[in-house]
Amino acid sequence: MKALHFGAGNIGRGFIGKLLADANIHVTFADVNDVVVQALSERHEYPVKVVGETCVVETVTGVDAINSTDAKIVDSIAEVDIITTAVGPTVLKIIAGTLAQGLEKRLSQGITTPLNIIACENMVRGTSQLKEAVFEKLSAQARADVEKRVGFVDSAVDRIVPPAEAGETDPLAVTVETFSEWIVDETQFKGEIPAIAGMERTDNLMAFVERKLFTLNTGHCVTAYLGCLNGHKTIREAIENPQIRAEVKQAMQESGEVLIRRYGFDKDKHAAYIEKILGRFANPYLVDEVDRVGRQPIRKLGANDRLVKPLLGTIEYGVDNQTLLKGIAAALKYTNDSDPQAVELQQSIRDQGVRKTLAHYTGLDEHSVEVETVESLYNQL
Repeated sequence: MKALHFGAGNIGRGFIGKLLADANIHVTFADVNDVVVQALSERHEYPVKVVGETCVVETVTGVDAINSTDAKIVDSIAEVDIITTAVGPTVLKIIAGTLAQGLEKRLSQGITTPLNIIACENMVRGTSQLKEAVFEKLSAQARADVEKRVGFVDSAVDRIVPPAEAGETDPLAVTVETFSEWIVDETQFKGEIPAIAGMERTDNLMAFVERKLFTLNTGHCVTAYLGCLNGHKTIREAIENPQIRAEVKQAMQESGEVLIRRYGFDKDKHAAYIEKILGRFANPYLVDEVDRVGRQPIRKLGANDRLVKPLLGTIEYGVDNQTLLKGIAAALKYTNDSDPQAVELQQSIRDQGVRKTLAHYTGLDEHSVEVETVESLYNQL
């Protein structure tokens, strides 16, 4: 079996690419980073440091690479059995054109074997969004054939993969935590679903998408924003602050109440899931900077993202949300001159004030109790 994976960054190599290679699937990475592409092409392997209670270095073998801008990428799309991505929401739209070309070529060559495409991104139903972008580039006839033979499979992914450690000279070395979760929507596959250790199947994906979004992602960014306000540099430093830990846990409990009511998650099991995530944030082997986790605050304040979506759930079910509101207020305080979104957010607050800014970026009613509370908390922080 052959796989083409778009994105040879830390997540691509350390998470999805590794799971595919470990399942004896030949993986070709596609990326625009010439240094990484050349190293993968020459070595056909790379080291992954897996850290938890212990630290183990595992070698991923049998891999190859191609530059995403190389015309041969279209041939690769026509030849593989599975395509995965870890490129980020913005780049996902960019590669849609390349995918469309590859699918057209696949059809022109009379290839009828099923192909499954899985976007492994930190977004809700990313593959469905990718499908829309791809279909915009396809001819009417091709759309019908692609609908029949190509599965666009949504997934939920969860693994903390920090940037390369300071002083690391190997461009392929990557560090990941022991925990990983890759859940796919089994109803969207075409043909036989491949057996890949670490890839879990479900027919109720949204429950797990929102569990991850409302718990790991919510907790992660609340930790980052409160950590920034308290002068902490890393997630571990922040979560070891007793007050921040208590508030992050409370925020996850508030969002967790939405999950329990919406999907029927077991209360005790979800409480254990929250504790596991708090433990992951405190992993001594993971050096994850608060600025990495906090960057792009405008995206994180979106109506369907990790702060406002759980908040909307608390409003829907009439449950407590005071700590989530504090997390949103902390996000509005985030400053980072190297992050265009952070710069834009601060400029908007200066020009329009907290309420109008919050309403503009979140879709919340400027005159709502929630926006009024965030403004009050903002002024107290």
